[in-house]
Amino acid sequence: MLPDQHRIRTSVQFSVTTRSGARNGRRNVVVYVRPTGEERPARFGFVVSKAVGNAVRRNKVKRRLRELAQTTVRQTPYGYDVVVRALPPASRADWAELAADYAKAWRTASARAGVSGSAGTTSTAQDRRPAREEPES
Repeated sequence: MLPDQHRIRTSVQFSVTTRSGARNGRRNVVVYVRPTGEERPARFGFVVSKAVGNAVRRNKVKRRLRELAQTTVRQTPYGYDVVVRALPPASRADWAELAADYAKAWRTASARAGVSGSAGTTSTAQDRRPAREEPES
């Protein structure tokens, strides 16, 4: 789980990031990135609607996206806000596909937003596999 300092919590913070941030979408996710200044910690928010699936599927997608976000925060811990919106195909995507879509969307959106350190990839997250497969519901 992301520490409190790295979370977007209010609807105003979500709105500001999605409306004024650079956006890039892939098959499974849309990533919005807004620069905030080098001294402020990176913050992440996730939007996973009921269109993605039932509660079990939505939570599975959220857990995977949080893990990808943690990798990004470890590489570049300051200077931006990010909102990751999961699209309905994300519930059927495997770990590698979701990680690849997130990494491509992150790189493109952060470069458009001018976030320093955005050239880094989430290759460590892409190469990882879940310790155990979760049952399909």
